[in-house]
Amino acid sequence: MDMIRYGLRRYCLVLSLLLALPCAVLAQQASTSILHAPQATKLLPDSVFFAGKSASTQLRNSAGLRFADGQYTLAVLVDTSGYSTGVQEKYQGYLLSEVPLEIEGHALPAGAYGVGFVGSSFHVMDIGSHDLFLAAARHDEQMRRPVPLQILPGAAASEYRLCFGRNCVSLRRGR
Repeated sequence: MDMIRYGLRRYCLVLSLLLALPCAVLAQQASTSILHAPQATKLLPDSVFFAGKSASTQLRNSAGLRFADGQYTLAVLVDTSGYSTGVQEKYQGYLLSEVPLEIEGHALPAGAYGVGFVGSSFHVMDIGSHDLFLAAARHDEQMRRPVPLQILPGAAASEYRLCFGRNCVSLRRGR
């Protein structure tokens, strides 16, 4: 009788572990966290390279995402005072990503990019200042406390909003 109880307990233990494993995997996939300036600042450099020059970062105006697998996407505003007015108009921030992204339906490979909002468009450029794409941006009048740069939760579970003030684009991890 004791052997049957022992075998039954062992069977129940193995069964519970097998049932718990998919739940643990799902919980890990859903654990992307938003990084605010104090956390993002620890990961970002004091200056970044873009269009042949080095620009100081405004670390107080930074944000990011830490994905469940430990990889990051980081954004920071930059001081563009040494750039031409044509570059300054489009280049307001730096986007660093260890993972591919999808921004308003546009695929963006992992890498470093210059970004900025001009009117109702979000500009994405490679580090040589070559335009990669423009995405439609939304102006959020309902935002309670706009700050120069932030990442907020989006409409869907795996979607986020990158906002410079009240101007925002949706982003998600790409494939």
